[in-house]
Amino acid sequence: MTLAGKKIAVLIAPRGTEDPEFKKPKEAVEAAGATVTVVGIETGEARTNNGDLDPGSSYNVDKAVTEVSASDFDGLVIPGGTVGADKLRSNPEIVAFVKSFFEEAKPVGVICHGPWLLVEADVLKGRTITSYSSIRKDIENAGGTWVDQEVVTDKGLVTSRKPDDLPAFCAKIVEEFAEGKHPEQARSA
Repeated sequence: MTLAGKKIAVLIAPRGTEDPEFKKPKEAVEAAGATVTVVGIETGEARTNNGDLDPGSSYNVDKAVTEVSASDFDGLVIPGGTVGADKLRSNPEIVAFVKSFFEEAKPVGVICHGPWLLVEADVLKGRTITSYSSIRKDIENAGGTWVDQEVVTDKGLVTSRKPDDLPAFCAKIVEEFAEGKHPEQARSA
């Protein structure tokens, strides 16, 4: 699969995004030929975690969410991390940015605690997804069907549970991003 000419946004929190869940999908879409823009609450440096407490790495945030829109991109990656996902879901601009990918029928890849942003964006009604098991009830209360699988694809929405699932997740997001828009994606927006 090639993503040549595709532009992909990857979200990152100022602190607390799970390092491999940010780094590995970013590397996968870049290796497939995509141009990646790291989007955060604000520009500058972001620090990731390995688990909830161990420090990860520092990454540059290319664009603040207020400087971009879904129309600038062909797809979106939402990494997990308990702290990072919680920080991102509490930002109205990030939530609106996420929702707009669904409104524009663009593919979205989400892993671990990242689906908290989908709950906040109110885009889970009638969708089947997976996530880290502790947020199962949040997903079900938002109208989604939760399943315990390595990777789940639901018409442009790709989800996985945890860092162990990254090989399957990365392969599937590259495939979905290569396919482009999924008209059914907009049904839950």
